[in-house]
Amino acid sequence: MLRRLIALSLLLTAIVVVLGAYVRLSDAGLGCPDWPGCYGQLSPHHAEDEIRAAHAAEPHGPVSMPKAWKEMIHRYLASTLGFLIIAIAWLSWRASKRGEGSSAVAIALVGVVIFQGLLGKWTVTLLLKPAIVTLHLLGGLTVLGMLAWLYVRARGLSRHVVGSGMALAARVALVLLVVQITLGGWVSTNYAALACTDLPTCHGEWLPQMDVGNAFHVLRELGMTAEGEFLSREALTAIHFMHRVGAVVAGLYLIVFGLRLRRFEPLRSLGNGLVAAVVLQIVLGIANVLLSLPLPLAVAHNAGAALLIVLTVTANYRLRAAEPARRTAGVIAEARG
Repeated sequence: MLRRLIALSLLLTAIVVVLGAYVRLSDAGLGCPDWPGCYGQLSPHHAEDEIRAAHAAEPHGPVSMPKAWKEMIHRYLASTLGFLIIAIAWLSWRASKRGEGSSAVAIALVGVVIFQGLLGKWTVTLLLKPAIVTLHLLGGLTVLGMLAWLYVRARGLSRHVVGSGMALAARVALVLLVVQITLGGWVSTNYAALACTDLPTCHGEWLPQMDVGNAFHVLRELGMTAEGEFLSREALTAIHFMHRVGAVVAGLYLIVFGLRLRRFEPLRSLGNGLVAAVVLQIVLGIANVLLSLPLPLAVAHNAGAALLIVLTVTANYRLRAAEPARRTAGVIAEARG
């Protein structure tokens, strides 16, 4: 029962993450400008008069009935996920009391979900501040990664003892992936996806003019510098360009790491999947630039990031560094051989 509940929550988290990207990319993040309801009501249907009045006052603004429904469906699913995770923590705690594993990750997950809910609130009430929106994206992927860890453990998949170098490589892969996703989230939340519209150069240059300081100043309003001025083209270029650099570094590392996973027969399919997912993600990134960010491809690019998180977390779980005594015994046996 616990394994099935974790699997359901993992699937629902993936849907919530992708739907959240769709809400953001379709400019529906403020479809209901309050929280947790919509104009204080349970659903957009109950707030129809207020929504129509807001839309009539500002036809091209962030509020409309379709946008309100997109935002609220995302909230409904996220709330359902929260209750499922509380149930997982409860069942995991009961199982740990019977000596059936640890409940630490499941209980910690409840804390992450609570903080994620607050980020969802602040995303709306603080009017889509880039730092908050990016943290909200990372929070969703953190929940996804923790559930992936719980699911792999619940399935009882074997953990393979490897050298410390390979175990470290798995951790580095996860860190690089998180950094790259953070850069991607910063691109999306600052609407910098089309700051460079040519490839492989940017504005016809290999190293374009950039304003890195304002680009990566965290505490500021959307589209503004910390001093309250409009964000320059050079700042948006810096945001986009650094994501490209990160894609090269993280992409090459993950491909090499996936090829190394293939050396272990039980992990061959995981390695193949990781390499294929990285290549697909790179293709989607290039297509988004060349095709001017069509909504389906932009959402698919976010889904690709979620898939990479699941695969990389799974690799980290299944690769276990040998204990020092075990490594020493192996060295001695090899020397005697």
